[in-house]
Amino acid sequence: MAGFRRGGAVAALRRIASRAPSPSVREVHAVQGVSFVAHRGEAIGLIGSNGSGKSTLLQAVAGLLPADRGRVFTRGQPSLLGVNAALLNDLTGERNVVLGALAMGMTRHEVRRRYDSIIDFSGINEKGDFASLPLRTYSSGMAARLKFAIASARPHEVLLIDEALSTGDARFQRRSRQRMAELRAAAGTVFLVSHHHRTITDTCDRALWLESGTLRMDGPAAEVVAAYEESTAGKGR
Repeated sequence: MAGFRRGGAVAALRRIASRAPSPSVREVHAVQGVSFVAHRGEAIGLIGSNGSGKSTLLQAVAGLLPADRGRVFTRGQPSLLGVNAALLNDLTGERNVVLGALAMGMTRHEVRRRYDSIIDFSGINEKGDFASLPLRTYSSGMAARLKFAIASARPHEVLLIDEALSTGDARFQRRSRQRMAELRAAAGTVFLVSHHHRTITDTCDRALWLESGTLRMDGPAAEVVAAYEESTAGKGR
């Protein structure tokens, strides 16, 4: 067995830790100076071009990306769809439902009681017994629907959704909007990122328009979406 001197190892670690940042590393401030207050029962849509900071803002609210400056204050634990209910490719849909629900704090009794409704809501069994198949056999839309079904199976004080409602057919989207209405009625706050502006105006009563990491507009969803679409008319999104 090779040996080493502890003092030499510590010195080497100190040299590594004291190295200056590589000149090839560049800091990117994805969200800058964004400030707003969200109230209980609100559904807030986030719109903006690709790379405008929408998903980054959700991750900051969820506590996954600590802010370099400023603070995020929340009442309760925010739940980011697809994180609290993370799915594992090698497990069946059934096992993912059980583990995802347990990860959100449900008891085993609650999981058993809600299992059928979660599967039915997701619609993954409408064209066969996909619940018994590994997640890797699912389409991306099926996986997204299952994530939403798991994450929304219990009330959340703050639920953060990134594009999940753009998957599925019109029937699933109607069910999703109804579920979000139920979450809001339970005094929850919902944030929704979507490039489908009809989803924002149909689902949310308020919208935030982000551009280049800054807040361009905050107001009624229909007004914010109209202003954004007017500004991008004739431009690629």
